[in-house]
Amino acid sequence: MELRKEYDLICVGAGIMSATLALLVKQLKPDLKVLIVERLDKVAQESSAAWNNAGTGHSALCELNYTPENEDGTVNIKKAINICSQFETSKQYWSYLVAEGFIKDPKSFITPVPHHSWVKGKDNADYLENRYKAFKEHFMFNTIEFTTAKEKMQEWFPLMMHGRTENEVMAASRINRGTEMNYGSLTEQLFDILDREYNTKVLFNTEVEDIDPDHDVEWLVKMEDLITGEKSTVDSEHVFIGAGGGSLLLLQKVEIEEKDGYGGFPVSGEWLVCKNPDIINQHNAKVYSKAGIGDPPMSVPHLDTRYINGKRELLFGPFAGFSPKFLKEGSNLDLLKSINFDNIPSMWGVFWHNLPLTKYLVEQVAMSFEDRMDSLRAFVKDAKDEDWEIMIAGQRVQTIKKDEFEGGSLEFGTQLVHSKDGRITCLLGASPGASTSVKIMLDVLEKAFPEIMDSEFGKAQLNKMVPFYKKEVTKDLFDKELARVTNVLDL
Repeated sequence: MELRKEYDLICVGAGIMSATLALLVKQLKPDLKVLIVERLDKVAQESSAAWNNAGTGHSALCELNYTPENEDGTVNIKKAINICSQFETSKQYWSYLVAEGFIKDPKSFITPVPHHSWVKGKDNADYLENRYKAFKEHFMFNTIEFTTAKEKMQEWFPLMMHGRTENEVMAASRINRGTEMNYGSLTEQLFDILDREYNTKVLFNTEVEDIDPDHDVEWLVKMEDLITGEKSTVDSEHVFIGAGGGSLLLLQKVEIEEKDGYGGFPVSGEWLVCKNPDIINQHNAKVYSKAGIGDPPMSVPHLDTRYINGKRELLFGPFAGFSPKFLKEGSNLDLLKSINFDNIPSMWGVFWHNLPLTKYLVEQVAMSFEDRMDSLRAFVKDAKDEDWEIMIAGQRVQTIKKDEFEGGSLEFGTQLVHSKDGRITCLLGASPGASTSVKIMLDVLEKAFPEIMDSEFGKAQLNKMVPFYKKEVTKDLFDKELARVTNVLDL
């Protein structure tokens, strides 16, 4: 692949975020010169790979960590509304790609699977009922169902009701329009569109080593070919760092003050994966429960139907593990390299004020296969060891940032760090990540290319691609768009 000397945008990392940003840029201004740089030999091999993430279309239909309980027992659904709206924005863009013929088969990346929340114990059941009441009153969630009846749960998720006794107090809710996502397949198809329609390619087996300011408005991107060892440099007006867990280490080398104080703590994931087709076929649901008392949001256990490369699967987890690597294909020195003078107060503050998290991670790392099976048996009482196996999931880096009161705070969710002029942006963090990729990349475009977003052509294109953009999401607009997108995506 022949490199230009100058680009308008360089994206570091070939995952769903870079794919979405690059494609949006080319559709809004086709003459921009865009390069994607990837250290591996294929796209979507880290966080975007199907086995490396939960595959949930995160729309807050079932994830209880997005709906905290208030002191008076009511439930705050503000974050859920925000995340639901963002996922529907992603669906609008994907449906645009299908309607325009860029993607032929939506079933290759999105499948309808009902979303459920399920809890045990009276206090948790009361919380779930209060959540149901709050959801029922809002147009985004008004199709929600709630039950404490075991017969109804038997209909919704029969596998989980084997061997249940009458004295077990349980509650469950369900929203039927939930989705299961193969973000790996979607990412591959986005890059295929970039290559096929816009002659925009990925430079593989290449590591971005540093990003330095060059003159007043450009960045000098220094790269190494990991096969030949050859070094090269290119200029770019804008740089987006979307390298998953690897983003932090690169951000720390960039000379912008906004990076100061950021740190990261790596958390690896593991799934229990069912290998018995008879059991897999008894469950067609995503069932999320509550995190344990004192456990972090990342620990929310769920039993999920997945569709990966045309095959139905069943996963339970996630379980946290520890690795000092920031990427699955990273270095054991990543964590050590990330600690510097600027972020030591943040790192120490997070450690000191999150001792329960440290305890949780130590306990998770120490879990045996049998311990993991015991966790599964809270969901599937008669689960047998021989029907399940452990699979390593993706590597996540939990973002740590400065906090004036505690030294540092642990940030859950996705963080966008950018220079004042928006010419360099970096994405840190994890879930809901890929589900909200379109909204996040529109935010990047607003900061980096305001002139494109404000142009007449840009506004017209955005109105076609993402009808929620810059609009108040009313009940009429939501219902109309949900029906349209459901039809286009064959949901």
